[in-house]
Amino acid sequence: MPRKAQTWDDYDSAVSQIILAPSDSDFLDQLIPVLKDASAGGRIGSLIQSLSQYAEDRESDIERIGLTKHEEFLASVNQLQKAREGTVALTAEILDLNESIQNSTEKLAERKQGLVDTRGVRQNITDVSDALKESLKILHAVNNAHDLVRKQKYYGALKSLEDLQNEYLIPIIQNKFATQYKLADMIQRSIPASQKSISEAVMSDLNTWLFHIRDTSQFLGEMAFFHTLQRRARQKERVEANEYLKNFKLNSAIELVYDESNEFDVLDNDEVQVNFGPLHEALHIHDALGQVDKFRTEYAATRRQQKDLIMPSSSDNNLFAGDEDDTLKGLLENIAGFAIIEKATMLRAPSIRSTIDVDELWDSMCQTAIRAITRSLEDVSNADLLVKIKEDIALFIQTMEGWGYSVTMMNNFQLTLFYKYAELLRRRFGEDFHEIVSTDDYMPMAINSPEEYQKVIDVTWFVDERSEEERVFPCVLPFSQMYPLCCIDIRNFLNQFYYFTSEHFHHPNVVDETLRRSLDELLTDIVCRSLVERLNSQYLGQIVQILINLEHFETACLQLEQLLIQARSSTSAGGPVTLRATEEFRSNKKTAEKRIFELVNSKIDDLIDTSDYDWTASTPPVETSQYMQTLTRYLSNIMSSTLLGLPREIKELIYFDALSHAAEKILALPLSPDVKRINPNGVAAMAIDVQHLSKFVSSLENAFMLQQNLDELQQTVALMQTENQDEFFDISVRNKKFGRVDAMNGPILLEKVTQTVDTPIRTAPLANFSSRFGLR
Repeated sequence: MPRKAQTWDDYDSAVSQIILAPSDSDFLDQLIPVLKDASAGGRIGSLIQSLSQYAEDRESDIERIGLTKHEEFLASVNQLQKAREGTVALTAEILDLNESIQNSTEKLAERKQGLVDTRGVRQNITDVSDALKESLKILHAVNNAHDLVRKQKYYGALKSLEDLQNEYLIPIIQNKFATQYKLADMIQRSIPASQKSISEAVMSDLNTWLFHIRDTSQFLGEMAFFHTLQRRARQKERVEANEYLKNFKLNSAIELVYDESNEFDVLDNDEVQVNFGPLHEALHIHDALGQVDKFRTEYAATRRQQKDLIMPSSSDNNLFAGDEDDTLKGLLENIAGFAIIEKATMLRAPSIRSTIDVDELWDSMCQTAIRAITRSLEDVSNADLLVKIKEDIALFIQTMEGWGYSVTMMNNFQLTLFYKYAELLRRRFGEDFHEIVSTDDYMPMAINSPEEYQKVIDVTWFVDERSEEERVFPCVLPFSQMYPLCCIDIRNFLNQFYYFTSEHFHHPNVVDETLRRSLDELLTDIVCRSLVERLNSQYLGQIVQILINLEHFETACLQLEQLLIQARSSTSAGGPVTLRATEEFRSNKKTAEKRIFELVNSKIDDLIDTSDYDWTASTPPVETSQYMQTLTRYLSNIMSSTLLGLPREIKELIYFDALSHAAEKILALPLSPDVKRINPNGVAAMAIDVQHLSKFVSSLENAFMLQQNLDELQQTVALMQTENQDEFFDISVRNKKFGRVDAMNGPILLEKVTQTVDTPIRTAPLANFSSRFGLR
């Protein structure tokens, strides 16, 4: 270790020590530090002065000594002269040495300063290198984050930025004197922008995914519908194998258990795969950024926009243009696919899609679809198209019910479809019924073969009382052709009603009541009313056929009531089913009977009006009057032909009323105010006709009952023929012989009857009598 240089405050002592050095090496050792110090401190002059002072002091000492010791002094002077010469030489050497040392010291200082400067540069380079290395680490981390973004590894990029902050940026920023402070601060300020770019990149990928699933929604819905149809088919097979299972509908617990072995993932199959990776990644990124609420809001807004894109607007065209429902089916498939994605999203990411959000969108889509369908239904006039529409909606309901959605709104909308369908059915079958009734020939239906007969029996509610052996073909059935045709339409009407409601229809009470009411309207307002309108016909055969048809329609209505009870849903109210049409047909049978009575009585009136009795004939009659023969022949003909198809009780009632009316009409002939006198020949003519009529009645079935209608007429004729008119005025005799004779009419007739015959009066025969009534 080098010796520390001594600091000299006073060179006098130093000079003394130098001079007194015992040897040259010690002399130099003492001299060099003093010279360095003097040279470094700029005090060379002080050193020379001290040396000079020392020399002067020694000279003084020498002079003093010389004065006392001359010889010694001279010797000393010589020695001193030599010493001085040596000193001068030494001084010169010292000066040279000092100059040399000074030059060396300056060079050394320069070199030392160069070394110091070099060390500073080297340290700066080292510091810069270290700073660059640290900066490069930061930049590498930044570049790595951006590379991860380009590779769509967004969470890795976000994590890389977080690590960059925690490991580099925050520690550097906390030390404001750090070399990388500005760089770290700049990068730290750019972190939010980088995070935003990552968020935007994630949302860009998510929007691409959303666009893809929007395009996939319809196909997804189509796949879901197809899967539901397959489940239907499997359930139908199970019901056919076990009838008890018909009590369990699609999506019931039993059906789901049976169908467990047929697992099918609508979202992941051979036809379609929906990858929720972008959604999860976006959620993960925004969760890491603390922006879940913002992400939820943006995602919800995007889904609402997509929902609006798939839903029809109020300005869209008719969904059923051209009697096709492809547009509706596509709409339902889109809604189904969209809703399935929503439900799957809710299950996979409940933090961004809550049940309330999903149900809100579902309700909105259902309401919009219902409005669009309702608007389009105004132009639908094809009931078959409505069936197809209902089937699509039922398939949609069953599919979405399986995904846990509330289908109450769509189930209720089915009522609107049902009412529209019922209206179209009534209109269509009303037109069919009207055409059948208006084009009927109102003749008994002719059957040519057993096969044709069986077809009629199968579609009607007619019960043939004849045994199979008694049936001979060709034959005639009592009703006209309109009855089986109407029965066919009625059965078709029932079948189409129940077919509409056969698959997923939750309003059985409405179906039962609407069907009953619609059937009532068709039978009452169209069939029955049309038949009643035709009762104004003057053709007795047509009226009789209408009455027979009414009879069979009444029977059909009774059977329909039982059929409706059997087909009624188990959830419907109990009790009997009553068709208003039953009573309408029954009451209008009376109307038809009255109309038959009117026509028969009108014919009887016409015939009796042609009687032209000569009440004062001069000769007695020899045969029955022409009108009476025509009358009995007419009554016989209508019973054996026109009225043949009527039930026996109705025929008897018609006969009873016709004979009663004929008796009254004949009885009114002599009571006419125009008849003033009646002689025995006139009475005899009337008596012959009454006897002919009585004989005719006695030949009929149930003659005993029918004969009672002629009692008053017969007793009146007997009264007119009696010789003792006082018997009528004797109560006991009158009650016995003339009890049916009217008490007011008897005296009038007795007053007109005379017992004498006046001058013969010829009565001209009624011209063209036979031709008038088509008789020979």
